[in-house]
Amino acid sequence: MTAPMSNINPAFAANARDFSPEWPDADLRLLRTDLPPPPVLPLDDVFSPGWSAWMRGAAASKGAPADYVMAALLSVCASLVGHTRWPSPWAGWAEPPVVWSVIIGLPSAGKSPAMDAVLVPLKRVERELREAAQSALTDWRAKAEVAKLAESAWKEAVKAAIKSCDEPPARPASANPGAEPTMPRLAVSDATVEKLAVIMAGQPRGTLMARDELAGWLGNMSRYSGGSDRPFWLEAYGGRSFSVERMGRDPVYIDRLTVGVLGGIQPDRLRSLLMKSDDDGLLARFLPVWPNPAPVKRPDALHDDSFLDTALRRLLSLAMPTDEAGHMRPWFVPFDDAARDLLDMFRQSVRAWEADAEGLLLSFIGKLPGLAVRLSLVLAMMEWAAGEADEPNIITADHFGRAGHLVAEYLLPMARRAYAENAGGKMHRAARALAALIREEGWQSFTARDVRRKQRMHLQDMDAINPALRMLETADLICLTEVPPRSKGGAPKRLYSVNPAVHEVEA
Repeated sequence: MTAPMSNINPAFAANARDFSPEWPDADLRLLRTDLPPPPVLPLDDVFSPGWSAWMRGAAASKGAPADYVMAALLSVCASLVGHTRWPSPWAGWAEPPVVWSVIIGLPSAGKSPAMDAVLVPLKRVERELREAAQSALTDWRAKAEVAKLAESAWKEAVKAAIKSCDEPPARPASANPGAEPTMPRLAVSDATVEKLAVIMAGQPRGTLMARDELAGWLGNMSRYSGGSDRPFWLEAYGGRSFSVERMGRDPVYIDRLTVGVLGGIQPDRLRSLLMKSDDDGLLARFLPVWPNPAPVKRPDALHDDSFLDTALRRLLSLAMPTDEAGHMRPWFVPFDDAARDLLDMFRQSVRAWEADAEGLLLSFIGKLPGLAVRLSLVLAMMEWAAGEADEPNIITADHFGRAGHLVAEYLLPMARRAYAENAGGKMHRAARALAALIREEGWQSFTARDVRRKQRMHLQDMDAINPALRMLETADLICLTEVPPRSKGGAPKRLYSVNPAVHEVEA
């Protein structure tokens, strides 16, 4: 199928008809992605028996792969641990246990049902907390009304004392209602950066951003004409201090900014993001999970949420300690010597993986040591929350070994699958981006200037565009022709004709 005439560059449409080449068989590899198969989820090797059984049951009841349930569970449990506990391999290195997960699949793959298996119980627990907080808020508002009266009476007494040259009275305790209770927000779906900052200021353990579709959220990162939300989210992964300032509003200061992220995306939207986004590390912070669809079958047993309800409540019972100045802070959980030894071996493996990687995959691999440290604590806390182990006061070789196994044998192969569109060297990525742009625009002919105007990732200047053009020419996907100048004169136009196969083949 060829593109409609409206998509042909109008400046050259008439002349292009006279210079249509006879096309040889084209090399179509730049139009297709060699998608690696998904790895097998090592549930029993990584998770405790209770959690493995629960995830299998939840996945079966939702008609979704267990991989999706696992990804949602890691993000939710990590967000509930939040700043109450941080793993610390040694002095100077500590990680917030925040996990960002993106589950990838077609609309019928069961992404939303799988997330609901974890988010619905979470929202149920949040509703109970909010009901309790609402009672406390009602009591506080009553005290606040009394405090206003006490404050007003005290001010009048101070005025009278000053007028009569007497000692002003001290402000009564009844004039201070105390801090206003905050409403718990365990998960949000569509909050601005300003709103999240307010939530974090009142809920220092952290929260979770959970969305059915992440593509819109990522696309809205730059909606402000004077700035971008990306710096906020880049910091929200790392647990560092952050201030949110907007014109006309008081700044909000956050001691430790972390927001977990969970959501789904369709493969074509992911493909678009990989080609259009700057590699600033944002996408590389996500755990991409893209399994094959689950078989279509009817559940053969009822699924019980009580196991998860109990575990979520237990995680919420964790409290943040305070420092000498009374400020809330994380409790740092150290590694034992055997766990440190395994971590050193893991870091050596990461160095070897980096040598064979480029682009987004290289950014992802660079974050794997920190991710494995985070997951070692999350797995230990999940085991405790399920009543299958004591609360961990140290990260052992068993904890880190299971986390490292999940990363090496599952998450890294998944990333190679998800980022296959972004694989290859710089020239190869540019050529694939150019092929994708041609298909997206429906071009049957175009110029290098047309490409540069689009300012597509990997194609932002002629140093990148020219090699991409040559690679597509070599593959017989495009052909360079010179269109004679119009009657008014001028230089010939360098026009690239597009092989009709570019628009016919499925990506």
